[in-house]
Amino acid sequence: MVRATAVVPRQNMASPPLPPPPVAETPRWQRPSRARTVARYVVLWALAAFFLMPVYVLVVTSFKNPADVSVTRIWELPTSFSFANFGAVLPKLSSGFRNSLALSIPASLISALLGCANGFVLSKFRFPLSNVVFPLILFGIFVPYQAVIIPVSQTMTAVGLRGAGDATGGLLGLMLIHIIYGLPITTLIFRNHFISLPDPLLESARLDGAGVLRTWVDLAVPLSKPAFAVAVIWQFTSSWNDFMFGAMMTSRDSWPVTIALNNVAGGQSVPFGQAMAGALLVSLPTLAIYVLLGRFFMRGLLAGTLQE
Repeated sequence: MVRATAVVPRQNMASPPLPPPPVAETPRWQRPSRARTVARYVVLWALAAFFLMPVYVLVVTSFKNPADVSVTRIWELPTSFSFANFGAVLPKLSSGFRNSLALSIPASLISALLGCANGFVLSKFRFPLSNVVFPLILFGIFVPYQAVIIPVSQTMTAVGLRGAGDATGGLLGLMLIHIIYGLPITTLIFRNHFISLPDPLLESARLDGAGVLRTWVDLAVPLSKPAFAVAVIWQFTSSWNDFMFGAMMTSRDSWPVTIALNNVAGGQSVPFGQAMAGALLVSLPTLAIYVLLGRFFMRGLLAGTLQE
């Protein structure tokens, strides 16, 4: 016969936990106070109001009746909202909108894809002179447009991608310029992003038989949405707001919207209402891009900043 015995657990004889270390007292001048907080918010609101003054003038003047628009009454609110300025300026900008959309969307996407490929290779693979290639690519960021306008103009004319020599009126050559000119900054954005990508993830893809191209397509591209947001916003804004290369490269029928807007506001008699309404319309696509991709923007900018 087996007698059951109860096992009584021993009490934990461990020593009691040590008391937490004393917290250093915050200096008096660093303690938050109501007066300091109020002063901080007053300064921030004042700076925000000062920064938004041109936006206020732009919006208010755009919705005024054309008869109420004058320099002396530019700060006054409209007596009645009117869309006459938009109706008058939209036909003048319609072809420019189409040309700029046909230019900016492909240029931003292609430049972002090429920068993604460059950044992936330069951050995760070592090849001869890899430490030289990346600084040479970055050097393009510091070359101003004005320094290359003559050689770019001569090159595009020689290959038939400028003005009337191009079937697109110079839009194809202008797109190529923005793609190439955007590669340094997009490469930098994606390289900083891919630095934070764990190396064991690439090793597992390599063990599964994926090569460099397959790893980039199936692994790197899906994980780089924040970097794509930053690159697309940057490139779209740059190509959309371009004036100098657009005036140099394109013929009249292919002018981007910035040149069309300049023609509205650059006459001897400036229709301020139409100019303001046109500027508001021209700014809407870039504003929409920021609104749609803004939640990825700061995440993409800060990717990789704490690495390497």
